[in-house]
Amino acid sequence: MNAAWLWMVWLGLLGYAFTLAPPEQPDTLDLIQRLVRFQVAGINPLIVALFNLMGVWPGIYAAILLTDGRGQKIPAWPFVAGSFALGAFALLPYLALRRPYREWHGSVPWLLRLWNSRFLGAIWLVLTVGFLGYGLSQGSWPEWWQAFQTSRFIHVMSLDFLLLSLLFPLVLWDDMARRRLNPHPWFALVSALPLVGSALYLTLRPKLPD
Repeated sequence: MNAAWLWMVWLGLLGYAFTLAPPEQPDTLDLIQRLVRFQVAGINPLIVALFNLMGVWPGIYAAILLTDGRGQKIPAWPFVAGSFALGAFALLPYLALRRPYREWHGSVPWLLRLWNSRFLGAIWLVLTVGFLGYGLSQGSWPEWWQAFQTSRFIHVMSLDFLLLSLLFPLVLWDDMARRRLNPHPWFALVSALPLVGSALYLTLRPKLPD
């Protein structure tokens, strides 16, 4: 996907979120506060899982983009930091501005080692499987669908989650090239298992050449 398409997706997402998405509900702020505090009694587990996975996705992207940003003219960290609150709204401009970066040169700073560690990848994997298992086993799809149709917060968050899943392969290929991996089996796994495959990749990928 070239830069022009990514800019179009970003502008379309902004326009849709603020003009065509369902209206905001009066209890949205209270719902967000309860989710942040994990006071989830009476909240559909699918919504609880979705909200928390929207915190996992930026961590997974950070494990790729903080390395990718070392080879770009623009730093990745402001966009990564913004994604923890704004998801794809913050990441899309970076994805549109970045250029292919497939050769790693130089040493690996300690902070980058932390974000690239398999241990951190395993944490994302455990959180992903845990929240997915909780939401899918305990949640109500009809209740989520009702909320999707009536609540801007749930509607946009769900679309944001889907978009983050679709965009991840755009940065995966370069990360595999930097680590001198055969891209095809990993790319197939990550594409077939969105989020879970991405977290599994971070858990098993080799280190950057130092």
